[in-house]
Amino acid sequence: MTTPVEPSELEPVKPPRTEVLIITGMSGAGRTTAAHALEDQGWYVVDNLPPQLFVTMSQLISKTTESTGLKLALVVDVRSKEFFTSVQEAMHQLRVDGTELRVLFLDADDAVLVRRFESGRRPHPLQGDGRINDGIGRERELLEDLRDQAELILDTSKMNVHDLTKATRDLFSDQGPIVLRINVLSFGFKYGVPQDANFLADVRFIPNPHWVPELRPLTGLDEPVSEFVLAKPGVNIFLDHYVQALHPVMEGYRAENKHYATLAIGCTGGKHRSVAIAEELGRRLRQQPGLKVTISHRDRGRE
Repeated sequence: MTTPVEPSELEPVKPPRTEVLIITGMSGAGRTTAAHALEDQGWYVVDNLPPQLFVTMSQLISKTTESTGLKLALVVDVRSKEFFTSVQEAMHQLRVDGTELRVLFLDADDAVLVRRFESGRRPHPLQGDGRINDGIGRERELLEDLRDQAELILDTSKMNVHDLTKATRDLFSDQGPIVLRINVLSFGFKYGVPQDANFLADVRFIPNPHWVPELRPLTGLDEPVSEFVLAKPGVNIFLDHYVQALHPVMEGYRAENKHYATLAIGCTGGKHRSVAIAEELGRRLRQQPGLKVTISHRDRGRE
């Protein structure tokens, strides 16, 4: 049985040292939109600053914001020459200097990025004489290590400008106690694993309602399917243990000022089992203090 978290334990960690957020990710994934949302919240945002000046900028602003604390966002992309090596060195030096550093990586499916570039009638910065897809491939390779280091990865494939603005505001609002925002996401393995999943659970061990004729046209949101799935042997034990295993992770997130995580629940098609389990997992997590839980179903209705 997990120990309830007292409200006092949810108070945000507000170190007096400099706070810097690196905003990076794929071109066309929404860096500019996220930067504007942070500006509206009082962050000092600098776009395309050479990495060699990161430390200088952090030190300069911190001297003028000692009473309120520095909130500096640096938008980094592949326009910077010698990108990878310089950014890595600058991030290392910021941490050595005691900076509270986080990385937000914005991503989207290749097909979505292509459509965005085509609709804007502009080339990808790395495509050269090739196609947009060529530039996207080069950029993914260049950003791979930085993506692995990101505290937060946001997949904006299905977001519009307003969705991304709201998500950014929700994630980086620092008023009140720390609230962990958990997105429980159901999906179908046959459509691919979600790129922004922090944790992934495979529920294909549960018998598939697809093979029950009266359940096949329904989804996991329908009560007959939900009852069928949750009544199967081992399902409640799995849910109990999964929630229990997440408890120390959530406490660690609070200690590290990490505010967002995606829990992906997958079955074959994302219609029956994963939807029912995601709904039940979300219901249980909502009973935990200090969590704001949303539930979404990526592939429901896709077939």
